[in-house]
Amino acid sequence: MRERDLIVGEDGLARPPWAAADPLLREYYDTEWGLPVRGEQPLFERISLEGFQAGLSWATILRKRPAFRKAFDDFDPDRVAAYAEEDVARLLADAGIVRNQAKVRATIGNARATVALREQGGLDALVWSFRPERTPRPRSMSEVPTTSPESVALSKALRGNGFRFVGPTTTFALMEAVGMVDTHLLGSHRRGSSGLWPER
Repeated sequence: MRERDLIVGEDGLARPPWAAADPLLREYYDTEWGLPVRGEQPLFERISLEGFQAGLSWATILRKRPAFRKAFDDFDPDRVAAYAEEDVARLLADAGIVRNQAKVRATIGNARATVALREQGGLDALVWSFRPERTPRPRSMSEVPTTSPESVALSKALRGNGFRFVGPTTTFALMEAVGMVDTHLLGSHRRGSSGLWPER
């Protein structure tokens, strides 16, 4: 393993470079990223934030997450699904979030798609039905994939149900974030922490 693929912090714990320097990203990596996330509202929030992240750094989204939650009623799908044009205008005037009209409108549309999915078992059942049989075992950052056959299929399923900003790369990032796959590097102190892929 190349030295730059894992960085051992002052606490003696090994993390990838993206989680090693910024305290906010380190906290996110240590306590959230890769742990199983279930339920309609939590998954809708993560799909929304992954969509807003497209073209931006995750650190930017994470710093704005409290403002996003306030602006989007804690990502309650029913509330967001009921947003009207005045809400779009309110969101586009909110300097605390990413003011991208296409992404704002997609989030509202995705909330409506989330509500509609309840008749077919719900968002949780749909997303988790694409959990793969195996997880990657990357030894270096270059071995961490950015898509998978399952993320391509999940993207297609979500788009088929009316979701937007859910391309295969975005859905793979979602799968990583919610523990469906474990892309923690071998040697990271977080490897296997989801409990779904207990081998280290």
